[in-house]
Amino acid sequence: MSTSAHLAGAHGSQADGERLEVAASVLVLLADRTRLALLHRLGRGEADVTTLTEECGAPRPSVSQHLAKLRLAGLVTTRRDGRHVYYSLRHGHLRRLVEEAMNVADHQIRSLPPHD
Repeated sequence: MSTSAHLAGAHGSQADGERLEVAASVLVLLADRTRLALLHRLGRGEADVTTLTEECGAPRPSVSQHLAKLRLAGLVTTRRDGRHVYYSLRHGHLRRLVEEAMNVADHQIRSLPPHD
């Protein structure tokens, strides 16, 4: 193997390791029910904290804390309009990821044996 090919392979492995680390951190954030509900709702469009609180059924302080974590992680963005702050997903990849997680949940639920 040539030196350049070896270095390219090592660089790719390092890049894959970094990608896996970042992907794992995103999935950890998605593993919380409230954050997943917030991201699922934001997949339909931007919303303010009051709307998100009503639709997610979580207490307002909890919603605010989860939104702060999502914003710090770079998953959601904000837009200010006067006194209102509107949250939205940073990119469509996240919307699709959340949709796929919900699709997996649907398949899991359908495959469960019926309750008596």
